[in-house]
Amino acid sequence: MPSYRSVFRADLFAGQVAIVTGGGSGIGRCTAHELASLGARVAIVGRTLEKLEAVRGEIEAAGGSCSVHAADIRDEVAVKAAVAAVLEAHGRIDALVNNAGGQFPAPLATISAKGWDAVVRNNLTGGFLMARECITQWMLDDDGSGAPHGGAIVNIIADMWNGMPGMGHSGAARAGMLNFTETASLEWAPVRVNAVAPGWIASSGLDKYPPEMTETFRGLHKLVPLRRLGTESEVAAAIVYLLSPAAAFVSGSCLRVDGAAPNAKRIWPEVGTGGTTDAFDGFHLASSPGVLKGT
Repeated sequence: MPSYRSVFRADLFAGQVAIVTGGGSGIGRCTAHELASLGARVAIVGRTLEKLEAVRGEIEAAGGSCSVHAADIRDEVAVKAAVAAVLEAHGRIDALVNNAGGQFPAPLATISAKGWDAVVRNNLTGGFLMARECITQWMLDDDGSGAPHGGAIVNIIADMWNGMPGMGHSGAARAGMLNFTETASLEWAPVRVNAVAPGWIASSGLDKYPPEMTETFRGLHKLVPLRRLGTESEVAAAIVYLLSPAAAFVSGSCLRVDGAAPNAKRIWPEVGTGGTTDAFDGFHLASSPGVLKGT
């Protein structure tokens, strides 16, 4: 049976436990697969149990270890219980990938207070709650030797530089998560806290937007200097690097995975030279989102 083709050595996270929120689909699903393929015992968190169970089945079929924990990361009580359940199941937490999130397209003037709050809680508050509970329940807990257990956190944000027109609620929340990352890297050291900012990624999440977004998505590659969209595997590899021993002196940083899209400038009309790079796609179960079919 095909398995995940990671660029990292197979036993990199042997004996470690990694939580991945939003692990039932998209980048979270891909990241969970990669971490499991590298020896981690993975705990995936999300709102829909059926999706989590499907991913657990995939990971176990490939020989990996995975537990599922249904919870709404916006609910403080649910988050506390989910982190406690991970500790009960695995006995430790070495890594947290704060991937869960979501938004809807809308100009600022039409966003209600309820809609704004829902997106901010999903993309900022929920990530804070997950991180705080991993910190207080385990990572900064004294292991009996006078030292904390330690660990690493990676917060997934977005390409929100220069604003995020059409999704201002998400842009504000993602910018807040970057600032939270920088603050937490100081307050919570020696736990390392970093962020990954995916640009336009060919992920299943694109299929969740309304049909009027289809043409926009199909033309996005023209706005990227590398002239293509990224893959879920490329984002997962960046996450894994920041969790790995190779990043032991990296904290408070943000790694962009966006093909240099934010560097495209109005005063320089050429977006790259027309060339591109070979995409890395190590995820054996990856599929192109339907909205991009035909591009």
